[in-house]
Amino acid sequence: MVQANDPARPRLQVSCIQFEPIFGDVAGNVSRSCELIRAAAASGSKLVVLPELANTGYVFQSTDEAAALAEEVPTGPTSEAWGALAIELGIHIVAGITERAGDALFNSALLTGPNGPIGVYRKAHLWDRENLFFRKGDLGFPVFETSIGKLGVAICYDGWFPETFRQLALGGAEIVCVPTNWVPMPGQPEGEAAMANTLHRAAAHSNGIFIACADRIGVERSQPFEGQSLIIGPKGWTIAGPASRDRPETVTASVDLGDAARKELSTFNSVLRDRRVDVYG
Repeated sequence: MVQANDPARPRLQVSCIQFEPIFGDVAGNVSRSCELIRAAAASGSKLVVLPELANTGYVFQSTDEAAALAEEVPTGPTSEAWGALAIELGIHIVAGITERAGDALFNSALLTGPNGPIGVYRKAHLWDRENLFFRKGDLGFPVFETSIGKLGVAICYDGWFPETFRQLALGGAEIVCVPTNWVPMPGQPEGEAAMANTLHRAAAHSNGIFIACADRIGVERSQPFEGQSLIIGPKGWTIAGPASRDRPETVTASVDLGDAARKELSTFNSVLRDRRVDVYG
């Protein structure tokens, strides 16, 4: 296992793929995503992030519709397709998927790598009508130890909660991968950048971690999406992107995950060490 303070640790190329899943076209969405993953891997990326619910689309109209498109993880056909590609290309993939687990449906993300499936994360904070179809995530905020580093995962509305990233940072995450389907926020001025960009930059800065956000584009069943995928460094500065609002794009950055271990802001200040847990209550 690589260590954060290993001076010989290689840099990691990360790509976030922004595209438009077509609702209900699971085979087509998976095929298109695999083409885009291949292109990212060909450019040198070893960690690739796809949007939220990238295999099915997002705007469900009924529980029956969601259940009909849901799959088990990691044994369903989508998981197997992405898993086989990760093995073939020798990369890690984080991708949003509609998951069935017994009688429950989850808005999930799978993590798979060069040696096969690694884990799954289930969205903890459900947005709007997701509450009608999905169960709230029951796996907490796991940090996955991989051959490339310590990975956390969050999904879309999870990013509105500082606790999400603080939990992952305290768990040792060096980079948090965020499959997302950002939508315009209430009261958002015309042309204003996505609120999520501000929230995730603040989270990266406040926790000293990399954050890689892969959003979708397009309009699905009258719901527009924001695009603007980006990768953020542990000081909160954007290092790739943001992508456009309406075009398929892949944003890519070369990172030293060891930088996530160096959380000092000044000679006397570290964003995690300076926490006053004795007075927070």
